Amino acid sequence: MGSVLAVAQQEEHRTATVEQGRFCLARCTCGWRGPARRARSLARTDAQGHAREHEPGRCPSGEAQGGQ
Repeated sequence: MGSVLAVAQQEEHRTATVEQGRFCLARCTCGWRGPARRARSLARTDAQGHAREHEPGRCPSGEAQGGQ
């Protein structure tokens, strides 16, 4: 059972933007989601930042999951 967590941590973070009404937000396959934005470009920037932060070989920053 302990290996499930290790596999989840090694999986690629795949991000996408999702529109909800007048807002757009970034989501990731790991469960993370960014804040709702009115500009799609800002939501894409949030997604790119999250994916970059979790690239293989990088030290985790200790950021809590879930956008604020």
